[in-house]
Amino acid sequence: MRVMKPGLFTTVQDLGRPNAISAGVPPGGAMDRFAHRAANLMAGNDEGAATLECTLSGPGLIALEPCLVAITGADFDPHVNDEPVQMWTSIFLSEGDELSFAGRRSGARAYIAVAGGIEGDRWLGSLSTYMLAARGGMHGRLLKAGDEIGIAGQPSAPAISGRQLAHALRPRYSDHTLHAIAGPHIKRLGAEGRKTLFGSPFSVSRDADRMGYRLEGPVLDASGDELLSFGLTAGAIQVPRSGQPILLMADHQTAGGYPVVATVASAAMPVAAQLLPGDEVTFAEVSIEAALRMRAAQRAALELLRS
Repeated sequence: MRVMKPGLFTTVQDLGRPNAISAGVPPGGAMDRFAHRAANLMAGNDEGAATLECTLSGPGLIALEPCLVAITGADFDPHVNDEPVQMWTSIFLSEGDELSFAGRRSGARAYIAVAGGIEGDRWLGSLSTYMLAARGGMHGRLLKAGDEIGIAGQPSAPAISGRQLAHALRPRYSDHTLHAIAGPHIKRLGAEGRKTLFGSPFSVSRDADRMGYRLEGPVLDASGDELLSFGLTAGAIQVPRSGQPILLMADHQTAGGYPVVATVASAAMPVAAQLLPGDEVTFAEVSIEAALRMRAAQRAALELLRS
């Protein structure tokens, strides 16, 4: 496909480079991994193939040859040749067809998969774009008008138009309750602080990007002895000295010394990925066992797309 309009912030992403964390390189990859995986499976790809991650607005693309695409995640009102098309459904494009987006209706990030996977620059085992190092994806940068998007290879499953994920199996993006597991430093909050964390509303501040979201709301006191830096993961909720928590996202730093009072369950991270500045969010405490059941339910939903 040729890029006619790049959209606001469109990058090539796959499932990231977790094997490079020990070298200090953020794992990166798709922010909403469920939407990314679902789009790939609907397009007949392995779930780790590269897709386009579109933030706040979608691109304008023209098919240079027949292809199958699937669009998931945020609703940017997709159209083919000016006619609206369904999301979470595989769609066949003929040569010359134009895929466009009329405007954001909900959510923050949409994903476009193409049968065969999107071609890009591989860096440290991943095609994911890492902007700070200008590596991966489309030469380490955002898409721009005139770019041509190539296909990486053959799809791993038959390319079938109309493959769809039922509404009931999609993430509930409108529910901004993030289930989280108590973290290694939860005791620093005390009983009242823990109650505040799990139950009080917080707002996503303007300081929010692929590295993480600074949250505004009740001040959390997690003071205590200084901590040695330790490894971090996406979903970790850090509490700096200001008392305003930080939720780490895909391009998070690999180590840090702020207390981690909770970690958002992996099954809730797709909702976190769709948050925008100003959105209100609450954290609900769950056990590790409950978080694993939530993850298993999502995996089962994706498995239906393989059949």
